[in-house]
Amino acid sequence: MAASLVVPVVDVHNDNFKELWPAMVVAIKTSSFIALDTELSGLGNRKALLAESVEDRYKAICHAARSRSILSLGIACYKKQDLKAADTYLVQVYNLTLLCSEEYIIEPQSVQFLVQHGFDFNKQYAHGISYLKGNNKGGLDYHGVHIRALFTELLRSRKPLVFHNGLIDMVFLYQCFYAHLPDRLATFTADLSEMFPAGIYDTKYVTEFELRFTASYLEYAYKKCKLDNSRSVTSGGAGRHVHVDFCQYAGLMSSYIDYRECPVASPQGQLEVCQRFSAFGYCPNGNQCPLSHDTDLIILQDEQGKNEKRKKRKRQREKKRGGGDGGVAEGSSVFDGAPENKVPHMEVEGEEEKANENQQAEVDLCAETETERDGKGNGVEDMKTESEENVAGGGHTNSTNSTITATRGGEIHSKVNTEDGEDSGESRKCSELLTKSEEQKKAEAGTHRAGFDAFMTGYIFAYSCTLVKQGGEKEEEKEQDESWHPACLNKVYLSGKAVPLNVMKSTFSKSSKAHGQKIEMLWGKKM
Repeated sequence: MAASLVVPVVDVHNDNFKELWPAMVVAIKTSSFIALDTELSGLGNRKALLAESVEDRYKAICHAARSRSILSLGIACYKKQDLKAADTYLVQVYNLTLLCSEEYIIEPQSVQFLVQHGFDFNKQYAHGISYLKGNNKGGLDYHGVHIRALFTELLRSRKPLVFHNGLIDMVFLYQCFYAHLPDRLATFTADLSEMFPAGIYDTKYVTEFELRFTASYLEYAYKKCKLDNSRSVTSGGAGRHVHVDFCQYAGLMSSYIDYRECPVASPQGQLEVCQRFSAFGYCPNGNQCPLSHDTDLIILQDEQGKNEKRKKRKRQREKKRGGGDGGVAEGSSVFDGAPENKVPHMEVEGEEEKANENQQAEVDLCAETETERDGKGNGVEDMKTESEENVAGGGHTNSTNSTITATRGGEIHSKVNTEDGEDSGESRKCSELLTKSEEQKKAEAGTHRAGFDAFMTGYIFAYSCTLVKQGGEKEEEKEQDESWHPACLNKVYLSGKAVPLNVMKSTFSKSSKAHGQKIEMLWGKKM
């Protein structure tokens, strides 16, 4: 597998927010595109998030966004380097610890999930950046140093915005940092299309419908893109490749940096893969699962199994022609809830498992859990996990919620090359910073999950754009640079749906009044 890429993530909290403000604003304004990710205090009714009607889903997400809050925001700014090889980016990653100053619901399952993944609630309440939700409070959105003003800078930059399974992220961002959510989905999408004129991209949609990976949870998609990119670089392929540069932080800035790398969850030497984790990026047994959750191993087994699966399908087709039963039907409950592209993998690996009723029940339970998580994509998939997406809330709808009032307690960059993490000297240097004790400390007290997930989301997008540009003429490439990924522009993934949500303003929908007032304040004119 490709060498692990160590990513410097800037830890932003109330004590250093003003100090880091200028750097963050410059990073946003000079970026080519921006990837975002959130960690949430909960999601409410999981079944409602997956309602058949997309309008009903939107209402359920709105209810969650109005009653819950964003705990952490990850921002990854990707700036294309014109004087370097094509598709070389300078990447700056920020993780902002936030604290809503109004009452909000926090779900026990969300707390448990976040604590297990290193979120420090003591730090959040002591040093979180405070904010108020809903409509603008006295014009403060446009002045001062606070999170709503930073979101305004994001709007003013007019950069493409990238999420992974991002519908829930966008609804929460709108409610927490922009305005009260409109009642209708069509109004919401009309507002989004004007707020982000450069376009919104969803890497969950990209991996499902364009790249067609066997699985599409965030960690899998990131490692798969990185592996394919590394192989292409190593083989000397003539195509385009993604290269990333990071900043070297010195002095006081170095104390704000947390070096992160994509984790490997399984014990060493384990070769038998957990089929639930393989399909969904999530296993209810967590670290207690006796099977491997190693995403690298899962990807390799998926690749190795492709030829076997093709041969098996061919045998089944031949058997059907000869009057045989053709094997297990894909409609069988053993495949319930599995990603469509993952079904063949589960078919090959899980035939014995389907015969066992207890194991079958576990697969169905996992499928139900994944469905619940999928609502956010970044959020329920991980709860947000997929080990990945970071939604902070898992578990069932009927769990008890706790209501709390959140109150506040109490030059920078010289570049350094780390070409895609390919065993470069700088990458090894960063790796040396992560001693065993330090890694353990980060795992126990780190709060940079949203930031690193935003980085992974941006990397997937950057890689997918190189595939769009392969073999194109110069004029066409220039045009594609402007629209980035034309086939995926303003298409947001919807779990269980064959078509995405289109972010657009139709002739039958108008923008909301609150949005119109904000746009007029920002640009001095009505859209």
